[in-house]
Amino acid sequence: MSVREEKFLALANVDYADKSIEDLRALFRKVLKSGMHGLCSSPYEEGQKPGDQLSEEQVRRRLSIMRPYTDWIRSFSCTDGNEMIPKIAKEYGMKTMVGAWLGDDPEINHKELENLIQLCHQGHVDIAAVGNEVMYRGDLNEAELLDKIYYVKASIKDLNIPVGYVDAYYEFHDRPAITEACDVILANCYPFWEGCDQDYSLLYMKDMYNKAKRAGNGKKVIVSETGWPSQGTNLQGAFPSEENAIKYFINAQKWSQEEGIEIFYFSSFDESWKVGSEGDVGAYWGIWDKDENLKY
Repeated sequence: MSVREEKFLALANVDYADKSIEDLRALFRKVLKSGMHGLCSSPYEEGQKPGDQLSEEQVRRRLSIMRPYTDWIRSFSCTDGNEMIPKIAKEYGMKTMVGAWLGDDPEINHKELENLIQLCHQGHVDIAAVGNEVMYRGDLNEAELLDKIYYVKASIKDLNIPVGYVDAYYEFHDRPAITEACDVILANCYPFWEGCDQDYSLLYMKDMYNKAKRAGNGKKVIVSETGWPSQGTNLQGAFPSEENAIKYFINAQKWSQEEGIEIFYFSSFDESWKVGSEGDVGAYWGIWDKDENLKY
């Protein structure tokens, strides 16, 4: 056995021994106040779900809450009012990763792509993300996704906007044609969803990141999503709790700052609609609760 070429990094950047939940909350607020690279937008209010129309007022209100704490905002769709997110974020001085949500409806996919391209030409996009976990869900085949990625690239070729695709970190190893098509690798890294104990989760996420980096073969890798739920049912050794969510957030932000890793944290606000696809933990990934109160 030989020493790995990657720099050795400790399991955690912070010693949590003997820290009470009050100590952890205070440390969380200190780290949050210091700022982070990016946050994933959570625009849906209680009772709303994807497909519902967003109002300008709710987009502005939620972006104004996030604005003091993050340089970048990531949006997931370019329809039903989501197209306002990058416009207003730019108005607020934030940078944007703008996603076109692709599924199995060709008409919606076309509208998403055209709106993304339009937003790019209007100057509201810093990184264009064509699809999110499409391969993971199986909504399109690889050839169909590639066509859409190259279509967007051709449509904005003179704008100097990097184009990528968002999926689980391992997809970029398993699908080299998609990796080749991307200007930037947008890797979702969730130790929780792989049943990892919180004590080892930072090391696990670093390994996920490094696997995506090796697959990218020199291309920039951004952690497009990572997070930990504060409530819900455990998944093997991964336990949702306030304490674990705080520790994971702090570790992720410390790693981001110290190693220059660009991370979009998931998520900004709790959204109840997510329980349908993710179980009870789906509603509790936010830094703020569903009523827009800071949770910790």
